Amino acid sequence: MDWLQQRAGQRRDPAESAPPNAALDIVRSSYGTVDVLRRAQGNVVAAFGLNPSECAYEVIASGPYWRLRDYGNPGQSHSLLIVAAPIKRPYIWDLSPSASAIRYCLKEGLHMHLLEWLFDFPSIGNNGLDECVLAISDCVGKITVNEYGTKPFLIGHSLGGTLAAIYSAWAPSTVRGLVLLGAPLCFEPKQSRFRDVLVSLVPPTLPAAEPFPGSLLSQMSALASPRTFIWSRLMDAALSFTDYQAMEIHARVERWALDEVALPGKLVHDIIQWLYREDRFFLGALTIRGTPIGPSTLSAPTLAIVNTADEVAPLASVKPFTDAMPANSTRLIDYPGEVGVCLQHLGILVGRMARTKIWPNIIAWLNLQTCTGNGA
Repeated sequence: MDWLQQRAGQRRDPAESAPPNAALDIVRSSYGTVDVLRRAQGNVVAAFGLNPSECAYEVIASGPYWRLRDYGNPGQSHSLLIVAAPIKRPYIWDLSPSASAIRYCLKEGLHMHLLEWLFDFPSIGNNGLDECVLAISDCVGKITVNEYGTKPFLIGHSLGGTLAAIYSAWAPSTVRGLVLLGAPLCFEPKQSRFRDVLVSLVPPTLPAAEPFPGSLLSQMSALASPRTFIWSRLMDAALSFTDYQAMEIHARVERWALDEVALPGKLVHDIIQWLYREDRFFLGALTIRGTPIGPSTLSAPTLAIVNTADEVAPLASVKPFTDAMPANSTRLIDYPGEVGVCLQHLGILVGRMARTKIWPNIIAWLNLQTCTGNGA
């Protein structure tokens, strides 16, 4: 691995200095209490009628740190597995009847599943990328068996999409296709301010034994991109003020943002060190269960949606990766963002324009893969 360390060192920005581990440990400990307080604030907000209103589902499989939801519609031509992001709760996919990606997909006749991470337990510290990939593998296997050998499509937003892409690069023959929504895949220095500042805030020797508070990660994200997590958020509230439905969605996203969940320290270490700092996935040097993966191994048909108003997963964090994938296996769609979504990074999941302009393209792409036999 000397060549990887040398190359990662060449790509590293000199400004990527980091605070000592001891100081971070103190901060991390105090933010565990902040998680509790923010969840309590969220419960107060929920009392004003802003609690999530999720579809009914059945848990059909589970593991020590995950469970697989089944929302019904069995026997349909498309089985779609949502790989939820490990940050906060997965009900951002099903925020309310009028702002629900899951309900939209169910109406379009898809058999919907969701992989939910159960990281809010004391034993979460030793789960990293390897363990997440194995959980996805278990879920894909369960769905394939239930669907009489028909493989599912995978879809993920943000880091959920990154995890789905890592799995699909590791076992591309097990999925029919992959849909990525605002999911960063490559992390070259100086291409994303969010990436550069986040790397500078977290030391390379981040201890992996203890859970990482969700509120601390939220604070770091706000420092890495104040435009995304502070200023555009305030502007969205102002612009939504005269639109009742936009204000309701904005308020529900704010309530969701308070629902903090601690992440495994090992997972945070793997994401920050291996992906953000060393860019191993794009370089083809990320090893999962002993197998190196990268763009060249992600041969499953892939549709990527990029929000051009989003600093967390900009075009520069997606296009170089998709360009390096096998020919004719990818399609990229731009989404310009919209008012009334609180955080632009979430617009593709909760936005009204996204529902009318982008999601029909996603459904059409899934239909096309079935008609052409790709990934069958």
